[in-house]
Amino acid sequence: MTQIDNGTIKYKDELFRKLIHLTSLSIPIVYYFISKGTAALILAILTGLALIIDLTRYLHPEIGRIFYKIFGFLLRPHELDHKKKNLNGATYVLISALISVLIFPKVIFISAFSILIIGDSLAALIGRKFGKRKFLFKSFEGTLTFFISACIVILFTPKIGGFKEEYLIGFIGAFVGAIVENISFRLIDDNLSIPLSVGFTMWGLYLAILPNLELILSNVPR
Repeated sequence: MTQIDNGTIKYKDELFRKLIHLTSLSIPIVYYFISKGTAALILAILTGLALIIDLTRYLHPEIGRIFYKIFGFLLRPHELDHKKKNLNGATYVLISALISVLIFPKVIFISAFSILIIGDSLAALIGRKFGKRKFLFKSFEGTLTFFISACIVILFTPKIGGFKEEYLIGFIGAFVGAIVENISFRLIDDNLSIPLSVGFTMWGLYLAILPNLELILSNVPR
């Protein structure tokens, strides 16, 4: 079968884009050590700045020229659409982090957001390089890579009590994230859809399988 390539920028630029994406792992790592309120405040400031920069590039040509000179090679075509004024992926990452911090218990946020950063990055790189079999909207290889890497993330992210059910919950969340990453193609930015879908899936399963665990009060998970 012919190789599937959904990429819209050069592979070497995709690699650099995902390396930058991986720096967003600092968000769940830092959040582990600080309070929800502090994390939300920091993310709100960073998100506000990102939104201003992202929208200003559309409204002021001179700023746009500087922005594109520095970051243009990393942007996908839909992120360059001056008619629709779409936000870039980095801005969506910050928006997603802020929303997720406000909504989810810390233990769920750390898992869901880490799955986004690692799973999405590896799925894109492996899918573009080795994807040959189509599965839904993307390649089977990329989606499988997402699922496997997300399951590995679950093995290392904090748990409330270390119960085996928590790992099962995480693996199911990883599966949901892999499917959402695949079908989000051109529908909704996956930087937003992945952590929200994984987070709500895990939260619902925690409530159903381990209803006695105090998710909200577990501010510093083990």
